[in-house]
Amino acid sequence: MRSTADRIRQAVSFELIGILIVTPLFAWVFDHPMGDMGVLVVLGATAATAWNYLFNLEFDHVLNWRRGDVRKTVPLRVVHAVLFEATLLVLLLPLFAWWLDVSLIAALLMEISFAAFYMIYAFVFTWGYDTLFPPQRTGRTTA
Repeated sequence: MRSTADRIRQAVSFELIGILIVTPLFAWVFDHPMGDMGVLVVLGATAATAWNYLFNLEFDHVLNWRRGDVRKTVPLRVVHAVLFEATLLVLLLPLFAWWLDVSLIAALLMEISFAAFYMIYAFVFTWGYDTLFPPQRTGRTTA
């Protein structure tokens, strides 16, 4: 299992690197001013950072409970990335529509683009992070 400090470092570094990549890219792709997209990305990243911490904590608890280990296989990494992005999409959809003054359908299409980008990014980032900072092995728990 990871310590709280390690989880915070992981979540914050994930979001900061993501903001630096996605803000200019999606301002250009969706033809919105960099400032508008920047505010949306920062708001989304703030929500995603909190969700990242909670989601990863619970995911690791479930892995530890079910398998006695928090290491992730490639299929588990795919499931992890898809579940995280799907739940984040549902949480952020109203914010996208409101902030960019677009329909829910337009916001959904934008969110799907963000989710696709972040799924790939999350997969690569967490694998790299786990390589640089491996989680500690723990024994199986009964609770």
